[in-house]
Order: sequence, then structure tokens, then C-alpha cells
Amino acid sequence: MTRIAVLVGGRSSEHEISCISARSIVDALDGHDISIVGITRDGAWVGGTKDLDSLLVREGSLPHVDDAAPSVDISAALQVDVVFPVLHGPWGEDGTVQGLLEMYSVPYVGSGVLSSAISMDKGHMKAALRSAGLPVGDWVMIPDRDWRERSDIALARVADLGLPVFVKPARAGSSRGITKVHRAADLRAAIEDARTHDPRVIVEAAISHMREIECAVLVGPDGTPQASRCAEIVVGAEHEFYDFAAKYVDDSATLVVPADLDPALEARVQELALAAFEALDCAGLARVDVFVRGSEVLINELNTMPGFTSISMFPRMWAASGLDYRTLVSRLVDDALRRGTGLA
Repeated sequence: MTRIAVLVGGRSSEHEISCISARSIVDALDGHDISIVGITRDGAWVGGTKDLDSLLVREGSLPHVDDAAPSVDISAALQVDVVFPVLHGPWGEDGTVQGLLEMYSVPYVGSGVLSSAISMDKGHMKAALRSAGLPVGDWVMIPDRDWRERSDIALARVADLGLPVFVKPARAGSSRGITKVHRAADLRAAIEDARTHDPRVIVEAAISHMREIECAVLVGPDGTPQASRCAEIVVGAEHEFYDFAAKYVDDSATLVVPADLDPALEARVQELALAAFEALDCAGLARVDVFVRGSEVLINELNTMPGFTSISMFPRMWAASGLDYRTLVSRLVDDALRRGTGLA
């Protein structure tokens, strides 16, 4: 019986989403020797329990790891065969936890230190993809020092993108801190809002008349990455874009799986998803988000630990491709064990 530690929660603004994802994963791992380790929003490691419910507190609609849960010794918690880090965002999906697990020589699900870090930072990710010859939209990065010392110069660079633009924290997810800006007068406030999530901010040129398409990548039993059927996000008229409320609160977005794409166009999306996965040296899994306009495809971003509830896009795309949720989770554990740790 495989000993598996599931890491849940974390310090990022996606803490609650991690808790939701962990529910489905823990259920799918039934039959293994499971321990559940929570990371509180303050970074404390707690629990080491067999029961996820005993570790979570629910306030309103979203759960979080109980700050009052008993602490756990990290080295003891990692005395397992494999770790499933169900962590989204900084301090979990960005190479930090992956580096810790490498130091402890514990195999883990998902990408390694470098690919996790690059994929988490939207600016470095886009630069790496463009360097690999892959199509991405235009963007401007605003590092913390640039904004504090040269904000007027930063705003002038953003002006070259035209309007509208999307202002985003560079290293956040679940659409936290994102603003679609239509007027130059609103840029400064939008950047300040994004900076409450991350001092590094990315501003992206909006792409008109585009469709939001996603493709899931999974490493197969032979170590070869495979692409799923694609899916489309159709956002209700009450939202300008696929923001946090549309994703998790009011259920106003329609998720079309599989997407209604011409076969040649879907094949192009799948090809680019695999190319992005390889360019960023990812492992295990990823969800690749693209924009489609006519026959043009632009890569938006890559998520190395996407949302993982049974109704999230990643497992739904694989279900549409003939792979059920339990088998999907099992494949990820097997891949982590096969890959191991250290330099490959």
C-alpha cells in the first residue's frame, strides 16, 4: 500500500481553492495509506490526520485549514512514499514546496522547482514561451522597484499596449486581483490593487473577439506527455471576463467540454499545449490556457497545479478524453513515483 501525504491549504490567496481541490483528490485516493497535512494561511504545518474534515473550518462558502489544529513535525510528515501537493499559487505551486520535497528526497506529484517557479511568474513564463518560438500576446512587466521609483515610466510603457488591458498580479491565480482597464485614468488604481496580492505586476494587452480555450496535459505511463480534448469557457454577460466570482461564487460561466472546435484547430491547440509543457520543462500535469481568434492561437498561461475538484476543467477534459477521475489521480501518483527526485 502506497503511503501518500496530501498537502492542502497554503499561504497564498488560493488557500481555499486548495482545500476544495483536496476533497476530491483524497476521496480518489481511497485504498492508499493517506495522511493529510494542512498548511495554514500563516504557513504553519498542522494535522497529519487521516480525516480532511477534521482539519478544515468552513466560514461562508469556502473552507480553510484550521489555525488551531495541532502542529506537525515536517520531517515526520514527509516520511511517506510520495507527496501530492494540492497547493495553488505562491508558497506551494511556485517551486518553494517542491524544493523542500527535493531536499527531503520525497517524490511528489507535478513539476519540479524551476518549471514551477517559471510557470508561476506570468512575465517569466511568457518570456520563456516567446523565446521558444511559441505565440503569446503582448505584455509589460512592472517590478516592485520600477513602480515605487519610476511609476510614470512604467505607465508610459503600459500605454504602448493600448486599451483595454488586463492588470494582474504576476504570481497569483484564480483571477485574484485582476482588473480589466478601459481608461488610462484607472490604470494606477488597478496596479495598486494587483500589488496587494503581489508586488510584481503584469499588464497584458486585451485580445478582442477571442475565445478562451483550455487543454490539459498529462504525462502517460511511458513518460510521454499527452494532450486532452479541449474545453471552452463561456462567461455570462454579467462578467467582463472569467474572474474569481464567475469561477467560484455565482456559477455564471458555462464550461463546454469538449469545445466546439474544428478538428484541425483543436489539434493546433493540443500541439501548442504540449510544446508549452516541454518548453517550460514541466512534469506530471498542467493546464494550458489559450486564446483563439479565428485560426489564430495565442498561449495565455500554464498552470502546473490546476484546480482539481471533480468538476474542475482539468479532470473534465480528461473525462471527455476517456480517462476517469480516479484513474487520473492514480496516474499522477504513479508518475511521481516513477520520476523520483534529484537531477534527471
